[in-house]
Amino acid sequence: MLTRQLGTSDLSITPIGFGAWAIGGSGWEFAWGYQDDRESISAIREALDSGINWIDTAPVYGLGHSEEIVAQALEGVRDRPYVFSKCSMVWDERRKIGHSLKAKSIRQECEASLRRLKVDSIDLYQIHWPDPDEDIEEGWTTMAELKDEGKVRHIGVSNFNVAQMQRAQAIAPITSLQPRYSLIHREIESQLLPYTTQEKIGVIVYSPMASGLLTGSMTAERIASLPKDDWRKKNSDFLEPRLSENLHLVRLLQLIGDECGRSPAELAVAWSLRSPAITGAIVGARRPNQVRGVVGAAEFRLSDLDLTEIEVFFALAAA
Repeated sequence: MLTRQLGTSDLSITPIGFGAWAIGGSGWEFAWGYQDDRESISAIREALDSGINWIDTAPVYGLGHSEEIVAQALEGVRDRPYVFSKCSMVWDERRKIGHSLKAKSIRQECEASLRRLKVDSIDLYQIHWPDPDEDIEEGWTTMAELKDEGKVRHIGVSNFNVAQMQRAQAIAPITSLQPRYSLIHREIESQLLPYTTQEKIGVIVYSPMASGLLTGSMTAERIASLPKDDWRKKNSDFLEPRLSENLHLVRLLQLIGDECGRSPAELAVAWSLRSPAITGAIVGARRPNQVRGVVGAAEFRLSDLDLTEIEVFFALAAA
């Protein structure tokens, strides 16, 4: 699989990375329901066997569990992938999630992630959310210190807007931005992508399949039967009136995919990678077959005709 340079760093990453949010398991605020750890490990190893060379996780995913599973999956792996993690989302003894960008908190988070991941240094360490906004400078200063100390190799941000990135850039360079991006969430196109291109900041997008909505396997009936602790049950993309329009989009992806032998999931991910401003896309998977069903998007390119069909769909929907 071909690789792309992430920003100005020495990281050369595949267009697709393995997203480890859903493998955090159940029992926390943003869970996806029950998850078999053995299948999680198999999914990660399938991703590595497919040529994927980076994993994106975070301590909040399963309140530490996702990082532990990533470490288990990488035991004995000779060609280890890059491991990316995050900070700023913390939890208390009651498992209630909060936010902190205080120096002491970030340092504690980093040490805990290093232990759970069983690594000496994290390849890319990212501020998960710019919250609280007034502490961005303290948080980013601490990130730069961790890089200087060798605890992390590169530092990035997630969910930042342009003004927030400018504040961080005044302290230390940003390696990468991690924003949400998919066919149904295109907000980054107007300001964020021009800015990251101008500043040579890498971009790795999350949720290119809209949290499973654009895979072709999601139906209104399946959504209704999702586990009670699956966060998607309360998300507006999975509820009317948006749900019907989103499923109409999936049907269009199925029609286009039938003509070129690709799944809706592959088309959705390939669409998110079409811009040269985007370095890679984080693709979550809970089972090996899900990896196999989307990895082809890394080297697939939508035709101009396909892209036009998709844009016509949105124009008609807006009208």
